[in-house]
Amino acid sequence: MVAHYVDSEVGRLVTVLLHRPGPELARLTPRNSDSLLFDAIPWVGRAQEEHDAFAGALRDRGVEVLYLSALLAETLATDEARAELTGQVLADPRLGETLRRRVADHLAYLDPAGLSDVLIAGLAHEELRGRPGGLVYALMDQHDFIIDPLPNLLFTRDSSVWVRDQAAVSSLAMPARRRETTLLHTIYRHHPRFAGTELAYQPALEPVEGGDVLLLAPGVLAVGVGERTTPAGAERLARRVFMAGLAHTILVVPIAQERATMHLDTIVTMVDVDAVLMYPNVADALVAYTVVAGEDGEPQVDGPAPFLRAAADAMDLDALRVIDTGLDPVTAEREQWDDGNNTLAIEPRLCVAYERNVETNAQLERAGIEVIPIPGSELGSGRGGPRCMSCPMVRDPLKPLSAA
Repeated sequence: MVAHYVDSEVGRLVTVLLHRPGPELARLTPRNSDSLLFDAIPWVGRAQEEHDAFAGALRDRGVEVLYLSALLAETLATDEARAELTGQVLADPRLGETLRRRVADHLAYLDPAGLSDVLIAGLAHEELRGRPGGLVYALMDQHDFIIDPLPNLLFTRDSSVWVRDQAAVSSLAMPARRRETTLLHTIYRHHPRFAGTELAYQPALEPVEGGDVLLLAPGVLAVGVGERTTPAGAERLARRVFMAGLAHTILVVPIAQERATMHLDTIVTMVDVDAVLMYPNVADALVAYTVVAGEDGEPQVDGPAPFLRAAADAMDLDALRVIDTGLDPVTAEREQWDDGNNTLAIEPRLCVAYERNVETNAQLERAGIEVIPIPGSELGSGRGGPRCMSCPMVRDPLKPLSAA
């Protein structure tokens, strides 16, 4: 077992989980891209090159990079994990009995790496081994998938988030993404690296997505509520986090239920212990409800108050430093759409960002934040930046500001 621990957004990054995009991206077509939550059809080879540059930039700074597909294949070497994940796939009511038996035979033939590939890239109509037969298969369009691909697996932040030494496996709101969390749920429970890991959240609970969860400081979380994370999910997460002693304050932040602001980390991310990069078009209007554990264990709610004020108070700061996206409202809107706010901190005052957001990166540099620019013209077609594409598993514990 390896010790995993994350108590902030900016402590020195030690280990991170990524997923290198693969054949699942090649499954995207104009016919299915909307249902699979992509705004464009990415050039797969270039997306892989861009992701390799991202991983390389992290390794160059001493970060251990783990790949989800490798962890999944290693997990599937155990009979229990294999039975669990194949059983979940075969439980799909769309299959019917005849096709279900054929799919079961097909999956049983695969070695762990091959099964991992199918669980990620899906199984197309023409790829099913043998002569399937049956009514369901006969009536399927040849372009349909027997097992749907997971192109959004690229965004590993959404499916799980570490809070101190526990993993919170998300409950993803969109049907196209729900199998992502079953993969992570199985990895955390069956891979030897994570033996004994306690789970702060699980997929069967109310919707909560990792892109909506920011670890502002040790003991302080912000949870966005909007298109993906529900109020019930935020409340359930607060209860479980308080019960486990993982945090003392949760800031629940309502955000617009729009594609451009699907998660809290599309409008604000941390780049230093006391600094945030923030979309100025919403900064003044953003509010937070402060949630703490009452004496009876019930979450106690106060507010709303301006987000920046509530966050500074919870973090025991006089004020947060705010760095604006872009230089003017139009540039800010363009660069926010292009994931200009979605930075990944490697340590305080050092972050990874898409190179195309020139004005926002210049703003960061002027504020004393070093930027490692990476290409993202193809990776961004699924609406996600460096933070979305990474799940930190180990960060150095953050020292109290008074001791910094």
